[in-house]
Amino acid sequence: MTTEDPPPIRRLADWDPAGLRDLAETYDTPLYVLDQGRVRENVANLQTAFHDEHVSYAVKANTVRRTLETVEDAGLDAECASAGEVQRAVDAGFSTVRYTAVNPPSEDLDHVVALHEAHPEIDLVVTIGAADTLDALAERDYAGPLAIRVNPGVGAGHHAKVTTGDAPKFGVPYDRVPDLADEIVERGYDLVGLHAHAGSGIHGEDDLAAHRELVARMGDLARDLDHDLDFLNVGGGLGVPYHPEQDPLDLDAVAEATRDAAGDLDAQLGIEPGRYVVADAGVLLTTVNTVKPTPETTVVGVDAGMTTLLRPAMYDAYHEIRSLADDADDRDEVTAMVAGPICETADVLGRDRRLPRPECRDVFAIGNAGAYGYEMASTYNSRPRPAVVSLDGTGETSVAVERETLSDLTRLEGQQ
Repeated sequence: MTTEDPPPIRRLADWDPAGLRDLAETYDTPLYVLDQGRVRENVANLQTAFHDEHVSYAVKANTVRRTLETVEDAGLDAECASAGEVQRAVDAGFSTVRYTAVNPPSEDLDHVVALHEAHPEIDLVVTIGAADTLDALAERDYAGPLAIRVNPGVGAGHHAKVTTGDAPKFGVPYDRVPDLADEIVERGYDLVGLHAHAGSGIHGEDDLAAHRELVARMGDLARDLDHDLDFLNVGGGLGVPYHPEQDPLDLDAVAEATRDAAGDLDAQLGIEPGRYVVADAGVLLTTVNTVKPTPETTVVGVDAGMTTLLRPAMYDAYHEIRSLADDADDRDEVTAMVAGPICETADVLGRDRRLPRPECRDVFAIGNAGAYGYEMASTYNSRPRPAVVSLDGTGETSVAVERETLSDLTRLEGQQ
């Protein structure tokens, strides 16, 4: 495996089980493991396929500082959905940042405008998805460049909850964009681009067809506007194969289809993948606490749950689960439900999984956990969030995020 020809996907079976067991022993569980070497390989894949396009990283997929620094060093810019993400991107060294404001709270706009004024060396663009946001920026004397988030009426993604391109929450309706563009320019702002995003986890042919339709509509809109644009951002959402039998995306084909759908443009065509950059660069390690045979299945209780990895409970998402027991190959298999310690029926990480007969203190690895894993962790049931360790790609390991403690949960409550 070389950085010149990185593989299209890293499967859970590609991780060294002995090395993961050592990490669980050293750092305890639940534990997120992020491989920065794989992050760099994924960035290289994208840069090779989208060689003529501007590629930004959707920061919301994983904001761990070590990962942001890796992405920035590899040559991507930052696409942010909140003031907090903008601040994290700036702290990690990004010099080009786009803030796509989704119904932004006043505090977010205050922070971003102040940051723009304090750091003129940073190329910061605010992308607005409602005319009200233009008024709010004007009230704050924002003088920087603007882009418009468009709702093109075309959505796609792995779940209805992450299909954004046709959801009314996101963006200015397609037919209202020319009037808003005119208003932006008339009010003295520099209109630099358009933005749209079909959704998250685009993988199947239907999703890709919707992506091409979105790009085509956005290309037509960019050509029809009476204003010169610097860029046309057609979003990210590039999916990864969560099921082991799924094939990875053909990135070259997706890139070529994206270019063809956009057509001739004076503006720079751009994309903003997040999941593709970090998903297969991360695994979640968890320890078996209980093994309970029931008439329906064997319930395997582990120390990670929906507060550690929300995606299965939130989206019915599938994550591959692997036993790291050193004698796993010699054990009989059982059909199991892998469930967490949270007092919710939804707290299940996997159902109907064929696993080597589990025993207490076994360690499991959960694959494709680098995207929207630690990011969506919570302290529900007063459970501290897990630690994150980072592999630098050369064998060195370090703690990227400390494990929370029970005292951390009450630290902001003051003296009672």
